[in-house]
Amino acid sequence: MYEKLVYLELHIKLDCRTMLSWGGYPKVSQSIVSISSRLSKLPKALSLLPYGLGRSYGDSCLNEGGTLILTDRLNHLIEFDRDKGLLTTESGVSFADLLNVVVPAGWFIPVSPGTKFVTVGGAIANDIHGKNHHVAGTFGRHVTSLELLRSDGTRTDLTPNDDLFRATVGGLGLTGLITKATFSLTKIPSPFVLVHSLPFKGLDRFFEISENSNSDYTVAWVDCLSKTPRGIFMEGDFTESSQREYKPQKEIITFPFYAPGFLLNSLSIQLFNEIYFQRVPTKGTKKTVSLNPFFYPLDSIHNWNKMYGKAGFLQWQCVVPKEGIGEIFSILRKNRAGSFLAVLKTFGDAQSPGLLSFPRAGVTLALDFPIRGLETFKVLDLLDSVVREHRGALYPAKDARMSKEMFTLSFPKLTEFKKFIDPHFSSSFWRRV
Repeated sequence: MYEKLVYLELHIKLDCRTMLSWGGYPKVSQSIVSISSRLSKLPKALSLLPYGLGRSYGDSCLNEGGTLILTDRLNHLIEFDRDKGLLTTESGVSFADLLNVVVPAGWFIPVSPGTKFVTVGGAIANDIHGKNHHVAGTFGRHVTSLELLRSDGTRTDLTPNDDLFRATVGGLGLTGLITKATFSLTKIPSPFVLVHSLPFKGLDRFFEISENSNSDYTVAWVDCLSKTPRGIFMEGDFTESSQREYKPQKEIITFPFYAPGFLLNSLSIQLFNEIYFQRVPTKGTKKTVSLNPFFYPLDSIHNWNKMYGKAGFLQWQCVVPKEGIGEIFSILRKNRAGSFLAVLKTFGDAQSPGLLSFPRAGVTLALDFPIRGLETFKVLDLLDSVVREHRGALYPAKDARMSKEMFTLSFPKLTEFKKFIDPHFSSSFWRRV
């Protein structure tokens, strides 16, 4: 069965030279080329890089001085087996479009990040993780095959048994252009999720709740400025519901311009944290919600990245053993380095398929910082030192400033991966690290 998806213009219109990642830093110039879904070969250029919806936070989706291959026209659903939950799509199809097709049929994306405005190709290239890593692992674990187009014109079908497949999953777009992929979906009883929210005080309490949870999807918002780390642990499971209709999420708020730089500071973040923490009673709450507000809360705010100002922001995400998390919070409190959006989660021990896959057993913490000059970078260097000490890792899809040393430490299979890089593919991130 063949179906064509209507592609939605969900990303910001791009001019022919200046490109931004979602974090707005760095700002680089590069050429842009749009390709057809019927392409037989790639354009000739010294440096190529695929570009989906640009939701990577740093420079892994940028190619300064090179050429970006826009995948917005690779936007077709090729085959959907509604009985087995097996889907084949072109790489430029967005998760937002997929949801409109698979959810009404009783299926959900096997692994989804905190935004649905990502493409299938981007999900594979970054081997994304989600709230269900402890039960489902990464997105790459659910990919059964993919097609890769190399700069020499070679078009290859790859499966998980192929070394080039393992290099491409999590390979940051450096092994060639993913043109299509087949992956399995997750069966769901309805588009609604029963969500249990429970406040906690202290990291020991967070770990206790996390270890005792039996839910498929878990995540915690955390206040990293309070004297004792506190937060709200959220666990959810798809549930039966009398309302079965899936309604696409609407954007409720729009940031039409960049917010002034002083808007986000330690005082305003502390105030927000206090209000947000107090909204959930001590005994917690249980309620059934549509999947969108649970999985994609920020997608209802159009251009939410603009709230960090014109200078942009840096997201820093690590994975470390649980012993290292307390040290990270100590550094944040000592330097009054508040994060407006701070997410804490425990990864499972499922082996990621990619040579450069980020998730691994441990605790992951994601933090957003408005760029305040050298002060911001110095704090992140201090956080890096904790990750280095505990032999953890930083996430390339969120990074705009990690060192070559930090990258090498984070990915012990780096030498093996380098053998599979396409000689005409590169990125600003890759050249930096």
